[in-house]
Amino acid sequence: MNSEKLLEIKNLHKSFPIKGKLFAKDIGAVRAVNGVSLSIAKGEVLGLVGESGCGKSTLGRCILRLIEPDGGEVLFEGANLLRLSGREMKGKRRDMQIIFQDPYASLNPRMTVGDAIGEGLLVHGIAKGTEKRKKILELLSMVGLRPDSIDKYPHEFSGGQRQRIGIARALALYPKFIVADEPVSALDVSIQAQIINLLESLKNDLGLTYLFISHDLRIVEHLCDRVAVMYLGEIVETAKTADIYSNPLHPYTQALLSAIPVADPEFKRERVILTGDIPSPISSPKGCPFHPRCKHVMERCKSEAPVLKEEGGRNVACHLYYRPHIR
Repeated sequence: MNSEKLLEIKNLHKSFPIKGKLFAKDIGAVRAVNGVSLSIAKGEVLGLVGESGCGKSTLGRCILRLIEPDGGEVLFEGANLLRLSGREMKGKRRDMQIIFQDPYASLNPRMTVGDAIGEGLLVHGIAKGTEKRKKILELLSMVGLRPDSIDKYPHEFSGGQRQRIGIARALALYPKFIVADEPVSALDVSIQAQIINLLESLKNDLGLTYLFISHDLRIVEHLCDRVAVMYLGEIVETAKTADIYSNPLHPYTQALLSAIPVADPEFKRERVILTGDIPSPISSPKGCPFHPRCKHVMERCKSEAPVLKEEGGRNVACHLYYRPHIR
């Protein structure tokens, strides 16, 4: 894997205002992404995991500017995407694509498969007419669909086939980077492995880089080179996949991994049960956002937010690993 950074995120923020009934004034805000910093190397698959509502999908969309961040930097090949004009960003979108979670809702039911896949080719002036149809047929073959699929509509396909269409659409501009936003969570278990194997094969054949967003930790272990764990809009731990699964450091990561089902009925894994209530992203607790649910909570955790720091080649945001320096 190349160590050269393709994407670097620095202190990214995104909040959504809450409107009151009277005069529709802002009465608060949901902090979906709260100071996230990450980097992804060329050819790497970074898994982004966490509970539903922690801000994973919002982060993916902010990176692509499908949602405009409130602040921070998104550096793609050294260029800050947040400073680009609309015309400049259009050029960058050829290199950055997304695979959506719902393979049916993400496709226009009134467009044929060929039109859906070929739309980007027309918008970016890459191909039209016979040349466009030829490229679409190549993409359909690449994702394992028959040539006659080109003139059919989304409702004529199964969920797994529709997701293949979505993948083909994402590949149409031959991007360098793809945000895969829970691409198999809406599919039957029997189909999930096929789509994951397809994504892995395409990554190897085309030299793609993925941000793979998922809540299925078994899939993440199989596909991803590194893992970033997100909690309440913040990254609490990042490490190589093998390190995360063999020795999770953050108490939240430990709880997530302890919940993975094990096929062996004789194997007994110690389950980490989280206590307390899940904090609201509208009014996050002071100090460490995880402290109301953490069994290792200290007084320091209730007042001082931990910083994501390096610990033996990995990063973790937890006071358990960074004691105050005593002179």
